[in-house]
Amino acid sequence: MDAFVLLGSFVLLMAIGMPIAYALGLASLVGALWIDVPLDAVMIQLAAGVNKFSLLAIPFFVLAGAIMAEGGMARRLVAFAGVLVGFVRGGLSLVNIMASTFFGAISGSSVADTASIGSVLIPEMEKRGYPREFATAVTCSGSVQAILIPPSHNAVIYSLAAGGTVSIAALFVAGVLPGLLMGLTLAALCLMIARKKNYPKGEVIPLRQALKICVDALWGMMTMVIILGGILSGVFTANESASIAVVWAFGVTMFVYRDYKWRDLPKLVHRTVKTVTIVMILIGFAACFGYLMTLMQIPLKVTTFFTSLSDNKYVILLLINIMLLLLGTLMDMAPLILILTPILLPMVKLLGVDPVHFGMIMMVNLGMGLITPPVGSVLFVGSAIAKLKIGVVARAMTPFYVALFIVLMMVTYVPWLSVWLPRVMGL
Repeated sequence: MDAFVLLGSFVLLMAIGMPIAYALGLASLVGALWIDVPLDAVMIQLAAGVNKFSLLAIPFFVLAGAIMAEGGMARRLVAFAGVLVGFVRGGLSLVNIMASTFFGAISGSSVADTASIGSVLIPEMEKRGYPREFATAVTCSGSVQAILIPPSHNAVIYSLAAGGTVSIAALFVAGVLPGLLMGLTLAALCLMIARKKNYPKGEVIPLRQALKICVDALWGMMTMVIILGGILSGVFTANESASIAVVWAFGVTMFVYRDYKWRDLPKLVHRTVKTVTIVMILIGFAACFGYLMTLMQIPLKVTTFFTSLSDNKYVILLLINIMLLLLGTLMDMAPLILILTPILLPMVKLLGVDPVHFGMIMMVNLGMGLITPPVGSVLFVGSAIAKLKIGVVARAMTPFYVALFIVLMMVTYVPWLSVWLPRVMGL
């Protein structure tokens, strides 16, 4: 009954249209009153939830991504990807996927990836003879890579939800191979579709122009080297790498590229602060919610339920995948990570699943939710840029859903894709 009151009030509040963060907070108050937990204890959990040093990485990574997204980096990455793969049949779709790979390694956000790459490439692909819905589907599905490729904001949130027991650096490194696998799978699908439907072939860029494009893009791509290289070499932590990335992004944007106007900076900082504020409120209320779930022994009850269905690790992982895919269509990614990680992680650890591996399983699952109606935020952004109905884009994405599901199964049942690189790096 306790769990029903807590979870039922949360679902009811969401059903009447209340934002998820506030629904978590009010449901926590209802649950606390129901089981006679002092409200002071709930407020202490709220403060403790946001009083984490590791959370400093989130605002810095968001700000660095915003500066690079609006400062001309997306356009230069598109041009650079065009040099590498734009000359083959269906080359612009490959350019889209590769540009998302590069930009995801800077922004760490699928929504920012879709907005930046999509605003450049969706109109360009349509102009070159690609169907607009196909261009949008490629953009949306390609941006899911940003969930996996470091620096992923959601990896930081997963580490927090796991109680700080999973290293952020290990999660960053673990996302490299699954992220690249996703990009290669989507690229192979684009090549197949391009050959079948005879999409246009790009032109080879002259050597002098190609060199100029590469040098121009190199400044922005150094952000990836700073973030990953600094963490892996031990020169600085994830938080320090995020702050240094902001300084580098600011310098490149304002003094090298010089595409961004100084008078627009306050607006950019204001948007970043709004985004970070929403995330922090969500994290604080989710900490209260998780505290009450622990008191009500919900994680133990869920574990008992799953193990009663089967004692086979692979069957349970399949059931978890199905549950995450369904929930991902109804809720955004960050709150699901914060709510479900304390419930599911103890169970999968009992089954012998590495916490880093399980983090990658969650990322791929919930990343697919970002491009799945009815609540897929990335799908909304892509549809808005393309000026298409959600249903039209969702139908065009059918083969991409299949490709991403194949990647999910590989990440789930081939653990070394996630854990090999962190172990080699000693993380």
